[in-house]
Amino acid sequence: MLTLRFMFKNTISNLTRIRQVAEVLIRYGFEDVVTSTALRRLVPPSRRRSWQEGEQAVFETTRWQRIRMIIEELGPTFIKLAQALSNRADLLPQPLIDEFEKLQSNVPPFPVAQARRIIEQELGRPLEEVFTEFDEVPLGSASIGQVHGARLLSGERVVVKVQRPDVQEKVRTDLSLLHELVRLTAPFLRRQGLNNPQDIVDAFERSMTKELDYTSEARSMEQFRKLYEDYDTFYIPRPYRELSTNRILVIEFVSGCKITDKPQLLEWGMSPEKVAETGMDIYLTQIFEFGAFHADPHPGNVLVRPDGTLVLIDFGMVGRLTKQQKYAFAGVFIGMARQDPRSMALNFRRLALTSEIPDMRAFEADLAQLIEDFATLDVKEMSMSDLADSLQGVIYRYKLQVPGAVFLILRALVILEGIGKVLHPRFNTFEFVRPYGTRIIAEQYSAENIQNEALYTGTQLLALLQTLPTDVRQIMRKISRGDLRVRVELSGYQLLLRKADQLVSRGILAAVAVAMIVFAGLSLLGHYPASMPYHRGLPVITWYSLGVAAFLLLILFILGTKNERRGE
Repeated sequence: MLTLRFMFKNTISNLTRIRQVAEVLIRYGFEDVVTSTALRRLVPPSRRRSWQEGEQAVFETTRWQRIRMIIEELGPTFIKLAQALSNRADLLPQPLIDEFEKLQSNVPPFPVAQARRIIEQELGRPLEEVFTEFDEVPLGSASIGQVHGARLLSGERVVVKVQRPDVQEKVRTDLSLLHELVRLTAPFLRRQGLNNPQDIVDAFERSMTKELDYTSEARSMEQFRKLYEDYDTFYIPRPYRELSTNRILVIEFVSGCKITDKPQLLEWGMSPEKVAETGMDIYLTQIFEFGAFHADPHPGNVLVRPDGTLVLIDFGMVGRLTKQQKYAFAGVFIGMARQDPRSMALNFRRLALTSEIPDMRAFEADLAQLIEDFATLDVKEMSMSDLADSLQGVIYRYKLQVPGAVFLILRALVILEGIGKVLHPRFNTFEFVRPYGTRIIAEQYSAENIQNEALYTGTQLLALLQTLPTDVRQIMRKISRGDLRVRVELSGYQLLLRKADQLVSRGILAAVAVAMIVFAGLSLLGHYPASMPYHRGLPVITWYSLGVAAFLLLILFILGTKNERRGE
């Protein structure tokens, strides 16, 4: 009964909130969104009014600005969603991204008495048994929580992140509302070019769920501390896991100035140029060496100690790249440096989660134009911001589904370039990226990496050989019983037949190659007459078999490379 009552209350709350959303949309001139979707049923006639009767001041702004105003009025969860979408240039046009980047979660702090009560509830003991000091005034406040300074009984100075009261319930309610809004407006959003609104909300829900769990941030901090434990110029504060839960996070307090505080750096006798170079090197190491990086390096999150050590704080947003994504991302920049649009296009395809590009020639032509635009610029004129906008424009036009970490990297590089130019009059991001590109190529084609790739391929081949007899036996049994069913849908059958012909040809070559490898292995077990020649301890027949197999595999590799260049 209680469950039914809660569900009924939640449904009524959602309906009320959706009606408010619809009225906000109308007030800002988006009556078409309401009248073209199921939202129109939720606005009573007495409260409907045409956007043409609205205040003129609203319509002196652009459509993108009005969308930003709507988000601001709908509250923190919607602001968080818009901020997350501001990193996704594959989904939204650049003018809307520019507006979303202006959004700030200006949320006033909640009373310190509530913060104390939450900490005591989470730790299961009075505050005085944990801290000798606890600052009444928070150091900062955001939509999820706020931060207080404190001192442990052992004397260490710490900061304590505390979640807002009932924030988890509020976020769950707003996420439920977002799912309902997407359901009601999905056809309209698709007509506007947003093909997967439900996937976006699902991804945002996963991100918010992770952000609401402070233990996740603590794990990220420990991971980075381990990666950089041997670095003298870089430090990550220690999280106190024994005093942290999913609602509170206790972290070592680190003093220092913002990285952009040039007067303070000079007063401490440091070279601002050297500080900028060290910061960029550390960040590029995160991307291209470790594949895990701090995704929000704005000046407030990058501190400098009096001894010159750089400190990163706030690990609520961390990005990650797999090894293959790292190679492909670096390949895009290397292809651009070499003025090779085909290489850029191929690396974009490797980077994309789905690589269905309708017209590869047009794609290469756009990349060639991008290269030409930047190749004519002097080093001083080149801007990471302009390049990021151009790359994101190409991604948006061709609807490439690339990992979200790529946009976090581009955004972070733009932020770091801004920091660098404050400290370093000759700062140029591309000069720092270039040696890392060379290093990535060396790593990608190193003996160790080639060995690992060969081992992976061999493991896959061995697994195929182990399951092949069983699979063939099952197929033969179905054929003998007449149970085998083949379903074919003739849609674009000419392309299908050509693909099928290619697959059959390659399948035959692969089968013969596998057979020769198996035969080579079996040949080692044979008993041969004394006249059988041997080479390096193996029968010549074994070497012949391996040679034929290698030749067939080389043909398969050449065919695959040829088709990839054609964009097939």
